[in-house]
Amino acid sequence: MSLAAETAQSSTPSASLPASLPWVTRLVSMDTVSRHPNLGLIETVRDDLRARGIESTLTYGRDGKWANLFATIPAHDGETNGGIVLSGHTDVVPVDGQKWDSDPFKPEIRDGLLYGRGTCDMKGFIGAALTLVPEIQQMKLAKPLHFALSFDEEVGCVGAPLMIEELVKRGVKPEGCIVGEPTSMRPIVAHKGINAYQCCVRGQAAHSSLTPRGLNAIEYAARLICYIRDMADEFRANGPFDELYDVPFTTAQTSTIEGGNAINTVPAECRFAFEFRNLPTLNPDTIFARIEQYARETLVPKMQREHAVGAIEFTKIAAAPGLDATEQAAITQLVRALTADDARRKVAYGTEAGLFSRAGIPSVVCGPGDIQQAHKPNEYVSLEQLAACEGFLRKLVHGMSVEALTQ
Repeated sequence: MSLAAETAQSSTPSASLPASLPWVTRLVSMDTVSRHPNLGLIETVRDDLRARGIESTLTYGRDGKWANLFATIPAHDGETNGGIVLSGHTDVVPVDGQKWDSDPFKPEIRDGLLYGRGTCDMKGFIGAALTLVPEIQQMKLAKPLHFALSFDEEVGCVGAPLMIEELVKRGVKPEGCIVGEPTSMRPIVAHKGINAYQCCVRGQAAHSSLTPRGLNAIEYAARLICYIRDMADEFRANGPFDELYDVPFTTAQTSTIEGGNAINTVPAECRFAFEFRNLPTLNPDTIFARIEQYARETLVPKMQREHAVGAIEFTKIAAAPGLDATEQAAITQLVRALTADDARRKVAYGTEAGLFSRAGIPSVVCGPGDIQQAHKPNEYVSLEQLAACEGFLRKLVHGMSVEALTQ
């Protein structure tokens, strides 16, 4: 059954449907695949908040067509510092090549599940948060509540650092942050860091019958790729380990490669991309330094003995720090209390929580939906999860009221 059919008899969802459905479906209907601008979505949220008397700060990237949004509902005394951030990314992954049973940008409800790209990752959380704005404005908040919406999280957490940098410049210092990635409404206290690089190996072209006069870029790229794999094998065998992760060690892999132009030509260039996902207890700079040192001290001298043009260049594509929240942090204890969940969970995927944490804002990941549904065809979030998220956020903001804190 389509959403339109579900809600045709009323301008608001029926009692059996989550109150956040209008906002969630509105957001999902906007195609914000990372390669497309997200400005339309951001301006829609900005205009809605402005109509309610809430101003937003936008930080722009990529030709001004992509933007982050940061907005604050002040405390009853006008204070805008401190408080809690509700954070979510607005971009979604592509649907190219995926077989969907319905239009991914026309949300549909089937058997208690809301289907559409981004329903789970992570417009469900954003929609639930925005739905509660009118209710929050009726409260007498003891501390401010902030909304942080970012762009390009899916391509390496590109947008959020610009927003966080702006917060630091403005002296905005929230006390905690909840990143609403899909966790089935269970608190996640740690995740790995993400580090992605492009490597370009430069050689010298020559006819393949004259290989000693050339320098084969692909062959030297292969040596470096094998070294990265050897490092990955070392982490897998020797650790360090953290058994709370589903993959309890640091991983590394080469993901794309291209080079050469003809079978009878010594390739002059080879490019490949690689990534490693480090346990937050490991310094990612140290890991990359090993790779760079092997290229600089072992491979490049060998290359230049064959031909002076030999070179290896690295470009950082993306990096997002890991998260390792302390149990003593107020935000950790708060989310545990609100969910009645004391289990320690850690995940291999990355989020923007590490960025907020690195900026001195203690963070926890908790949001509606199952990460197993993210990025797949027929992505969905259950209506039950949306309702649970609304209940969680409602308890959160009611707990921030003056009345609750003085009881």
